[in-house]
Amino acid sequence: MAVLPDPLVNALHDRYRLERELGAGGMATVYLAHDLRHDRQVALKVLLPELARVVGPERFQREIRLAARLPHPHILSVHDSGEAAGSLWFTMPFVDGESLRERLRRETQLPVKDALQIAKEIASALSYSHARGVIHRDIKPENILLSNGMAMLADFGIAHALDPSEGPQLTATGLVIGTPEYMSPEQGYAEHELDARSDVYSLGTVLYEMLAGEPPFSGRSAQAVIVRRLSGVVPPLRPVRPTVPVAIERAVMKALALAKADRFATAEEFASALFESDVAHPKLPSVAILPFLNLSPDPENEYFADGMTEDVIAHVSKIRALKVISRTSVMLFKKRTQSLREIGAALEATTLLEGSVRRAGDRVRIVAQLIDAETDQHLWAETYDRQLTDIFAIQTDVALRIAAALRAELTRDETIRIRKEPTSDLEAYQLYLQGRHAHIRWTEEGLRKGIEYFERAIAKDPKYAMAHVGVGMAYTELGETGVLNPAEAYRRAKEAAVKALALDSELGQAHCVLAFVKFVTEFDWLGAEEEFKRALELTPNDADTYDLYGRLCSALARHDEAVVMQKRAQELDPLAHKADAATALLRAGAYDAALQAAERAIHLDPRDARGHATLGWVYVKKGRYEKGLAHLETAVLLTPDATMWLAQLGQAFGIAGNMDKARDVLRQLEERSAHGYVSPYHWAYVYTGLGEPDRAIDYLERAYDERAGAVYGIKGSFLFTTLHSHPRFTALLRKMNLA
Repeated sequence: MAVLPDPLVNALHDRYRLERELGAGGMATVYLAHDLRHDRQVALKVLLPELARVVGPERFQREIRLAARLPHPHILSVHDSGEAAGSLWFTMPFVDGESLRERLRRETQLPVKDALQIAKEIASALSYSHARGVIHRDIKPENILLSNGMAMLADFGIAHALDPSEGPQLTATGLVIGTPEYMSPEQGYAEHELDARSDVYSLGTVLYEMLAGEPPFSGRSAQAVIVRRLSGVVPPLRPVRPTVPVAIERAVMKALALAKADRFATAEEFASALFESDVAHPKLPSVAILPFLNLSPDPENEYFADGMTEDVIAHVSKIRALKVISRTSVMLFKKRTQSLREIGAALEATTLLEGSVRRAGDRVRIVAQLIDAETDQHLWAETYDRQLTDIFAIQTDVALRIAAALRAELTRDETIRIRKEPTSDLEAYQLYLQGRHAHIRWTEEGLRKGIEYFERAIAKDPKYAMAHVGVGMAYTELGETGVLNPAEAYRRAKEAAVKALALDSELGQAHCVLAFVKFVTEFDWLGAEEEFKRALELTPNDADTYDLYGRLCSALARHDEAVVMQKRAQELDPLAHKADAATALLRAGAYDAALQAAERAIHLDPRDARGHATLGWVYVKKGRYEKGLAHLETAVLLTPDATMWLAQLGQAFGIAGNMDKARDVLRQLEERSAHGYVSPYHWAYVYTGLGEPDRAIDYLERAYDERAGAVYGIKGSFLFTTLHSHPRFTALLRKMNLA
């Protein structure tokens, strides 16, 4: 074990207790230390003496202040810093996990999916830091930490400030910062003007190593590595790793271009090249479970047939090796007149499962057949004539038969989850199905009726975890729509989700509800992201989870990731999420792409209010106010009982200079507030458009107190950009952990 340096131990004894050395590199030594003031473990990093002399205490503290202003889920933040015993040091959270270097030593090559996920998360961190004028300059596997399924970028303590006003650049001294195998060519030249493309190169090198098992350039000395990099061609990936898709190799090679001008301009572009292509999401066998026909003598058994449909979808959705179309889209074909080929094309599914349910007393007869949507060929068919008590075994068998027919490989955990019975009480199950049947009407009456049925199911079987999830989902909907006081509704939703997970920790829907509540009411962004990731591990085909995860990314202004999430939600629910994808593109400032996506959504459903509103805002952003206002007015007409689109129309009137109409919207909101709840968030829209920032922020602060509307999204929203420099707005962002 390395001997701890006595001068440093003595100098820090009243603040930190150094316990052991964690590692040493070319720039610093890292120690595990105990923070005495806050009673926590931290990683204490001490710069090497030669680097400390070059940097100097003043410049070091300036760089540390830059690093401390980088709160992001994939950036390891800086706690504290100082000078002691002639050494410059700073502390970071101690991560209970391992570095990417440790994993590479163990595995050499990572699975393509894992490598891409790590690259995406680090690219997200870099996009965030670059937007704030900070580049990292030393991206390497040692500085990427892996914990709880997440990658975090460490060591921004000696980051380089892009803004010249931040002071002289470290390279002005002639000292080259970086690790030879990973540094960009311009760092090898000791070039002064480094920018985001230098970090893109280094990230490309790390991704290359994760896929190939070694960096693209190596040598016996730093000089040898630099010479090879500046004179040689990057060795192609696929001869070493044939399973790497061509598009991924192409993106890595572009990131590793010798000339800066030939690389991706931003980390966001690099991530998009990796993840927005079909190759990054390989084509999987796709299946749509069409609504089971109710052939029972009693038409009241419609809820039972719908429940069978949804439960089979839920089972098959747990299989990562399949693409499963969500219930919202398939239910549109309940009374279908189209051919199977037409349905398959509309749902973007190559196979369809259709079936029927006949229930009589304690017997149930279920017929199911899996069909190739293009050829009408039957791939599998089965008739089940069983006791009602066998319903869960039937659902499990259908799911497993679909997987087998499509040659989808199941993991052991997926098989266990599919075979798990939700309850042993058949009456509780039927109450749950009735609750879900009421819930999906998406009306206040339906949601309240759904909660009543779910609670009756829980009374019959208190350990029925999915019934608790139903309660949680209903309360989140009541809170988001403003039917109930949001703070109270979300409190009840969280209680239900926590109870469900205590009963069954492997319910993806429960993790999704908990994630939503964490970021909507608690502004616990990191905790919410961990819950979303767990939800997608358990239910990789859940479009709603991708949709809500996309909202979190938008709220954090991680718009490139939000677009990817919404596109995935749209793939899984092709007839229900097109407008959401358009909105994500609008928030990202991709107006032409947003326009096309919104027009597609309206073509699919001319009564899609969100589609019209999104298209309206695209035109407003392009300065085409007349067309923009017309589409926003259509959104209002399509939702006469709602106030959200009305309030946004008021803001657009103000932006277009029509103040009288904007104030008329305020009058309408006032009238409605006399008879029902009007979210303070919606008032803020109009006052922002009128150019009254203090009145707008008054209402945003009320929305924060009430957790009303989409207040969690104020940072990433295009509707409040004019408020960003207002001190009260930035103070509100700090309260929401968004500063």
